Amino acid sequence: MTRSYLPPEWAPQSAVMLTWPRAEGDFARHFDAVEQNFIDIAVAITRHEEVHINYGLDPAALRSRLIQAGAHPARLRVYRVESDDVWARDHGPITVIRDGRLLHLDFVFNGWGGKFSAERDTLLTARLAELGAWSAPVESLDFVLEGGAIEVDGCGTLLTTERCLLAPTRNPHLNREQIEAVLKREFGIERVLWLRHGDLLGDDTDGHVDTVARFCDAHTIAYQACDDASDPHYAELQAVAAELAEFRTRDGSPYDLIPLPLPGAIYDEDSRRLPAGYANFLIMNATVLVPVYHDPLDEIALERLREVFEDREVIGIDCRALIQQYGSLHCVTMQIPAAPSVRA
Repeated sequence: MTRSYLPPEWAPQSAVMLTWPRAEGDFARHFDAVEQNFIDIAVAITRHEEVHINYGLDPAALRSRLIQAGAHPARLRVYRVESDDVWARDHGPITVIRDGRLLHLDFVFNGWGGKFSAERDTLLTARLAELGAWSAPVESLDFVLEGGAIEVDGCGTLLTTERCLLAPTRNPHLNREQIEAVLKREFGIERVLWLRHGDLLGDDTDGHVDTVARFCDAHTIAYQACDDASDPHYAELQAVAAELAEFRTRDGSPYDLIPLPLPGAIYDEDSRRLPAGYANFLIMNATVLVPVYHDPLDEIALERLREVFEDREVIGIDCRALIQQYGSLHCVTMQIPAAPSVRA
């Protein structure tokens, strides 16, 4: 019987994928700052593992700039491929292990329910296969799913939000049970934990779980908290905390819950609040990259995550530019698991 397994983020990785911003794209007003944000992320990744970058212009020129900025040359791969936007978490492949081998699952990406153009983004994984970027095969699925919408613990549990996966703009012909069946079949999970709440102001994704609650291991969930009753997020994030407190691990124990403070409000030029939060971190082989915002609460968030990830270096990356387009660090990255033969 064919069996798939989606490794959790803390499992051994071979690389992290980025899709580079375009000067004429949505980040045009902030391009220099956001490109520096991407340079910082790329350099930090290459300290310990490969970074695979999708770039619409001259790969050699970008490669040279990154090496000058401190990127490790042997861990830097740049592919010339066009994209609509930068959110690799959502338009990149979700990589599983099926029958002992890596397989890149290429789900449909429809611009978060048709909100934005995604014609090039949804073709990106297949285009990379044509360029020979992947060492594993690609399988396309007629199912709308973004990587930021799901979290797995590696032990049979998937965490998601109702607002996203049950949105009528994703897979309207499927009900909850049918959606669960797809997730169980493709990812080898046995149960789904559904959050009814969880949405940051400014988030265009219909409540991706990676902005509010993250598995750190099979028994620990870090989540975006809010203790300020005057903040518009207060009721929503208090409800998330209450739901998480009711969830149980597969052995029936409560989860160890790690509250992350909510940074102070940051607004764009149109006075729209931006979705700044600390739950949008990236777990890597030896490092955890955490978005920070030049806020006094940055260090508190970092320290709480250092207590959880004692075996990894926890590093803050200034993401004030990145959130100008309503996403943060985890949203622009997608890890590629290591092949089973080299897994620890």
